[in-house]
Amino acid sequence: MSQPQHSTHDPKRRALGKGLESLLPQRPASTVTTALSDTSGKPLEIPLEQIVRNPYQTRSHFDEAKLDELAQSIAASGVVQPIVVKLLSDKNYQLLTGERRWLASAKAGKKTIPAIIRQVSDEQALEMTIVENLQRADLNPMEQARAYQRLSQEFQMTQEQMATRTGKERASVSNFLRLLKLPEPVQHHVETGNLTFGHAKALLSLDSSEAITNAAQKALSLSFSVRQTESYVQGLLNPEQKPAKTDPPKPEDPNVREAQDLLQRRLGLKVRIEDKKGKGRVIIEYSGLEDFDSILSALGRE
Repeated sequence: MSQPQHSTHDPKRRALGKGLESLLPQRPASTVTTALSDTSGKPLEIPLEQIVRNPYQTRSHFDEAKLDELAQSIAASGVVQPIVVKLLSDKNYQLLTGERRWLASAKAGKKTIPAIIRQVSDEQALEMTIVENLQRADLNPMEQARAYQRLSQEFQMTQEQMATRTGKERASVSNFLRLLKLPEPVQHHVETGNLTFGHAKALLSLDSSEAITNAAQKALSLSFSVRQTESYVQGLLNPEQKPAKTDPPKPEDPNVREAQDLLQRRLGLKVRIEDKKGKGRVIIEYSGLEDFDSILSALGRE
């Protein structure tokens, strides 16, 4: 695939030649990656069989249908954007970015692929790969969570630093990292898309792995939306109190209970005695004037 020649003094070309340097702001000058065999930044055609997969790749799933579409496009028009590789030896290269293009080129029956060679350390290769994937935002939620975890563990980055480096909000970084608290079976459902990021956030309100797993199964079996899942979880966290009985429990003291029963028989009305250490009240319920007159008669009043 022919490439137009450009002068190394062309400022536009220099900007394009930076590659992933722009993804890693505020790095020391010594870490800036440079092309080994073509200072103009012109891609080289490298045999696919000489390229090995990126060991630092954070993405574990590729959409096969989309991969097939890309392969068809490459078969017809070639690879538009070169991949980026690291030189391992005279004839072997390690893929840094562009794994989908590399895989699709193989599907398309291509023997070579345009690539830009970068000289980077293993640490830089890891950071470049993670940041590039996170900025593209084409990872599933669990892949993003693990990518942030690697930046935290292997580069001792704070959430604020990760947010700055990837152009995300710090709260977003925090929410993705929280997904790692999900039980493994639930993480699998999020990774495969059976549960969304919204479902996962709702489930994380629960305080135990068992509760999260059970609620996830409920949401899956009933095809809950995110809002339905949130409502269900809130119901688990704040169960409605059972309605109080209209009739309070009968007094425990047998003497009070006997007096209550006696009054009910004499009046033919519902009577409740509330007694507490010899003090309390007698409540007589009536449903009409006739009942009220009966009470007055019983009290000796005409």
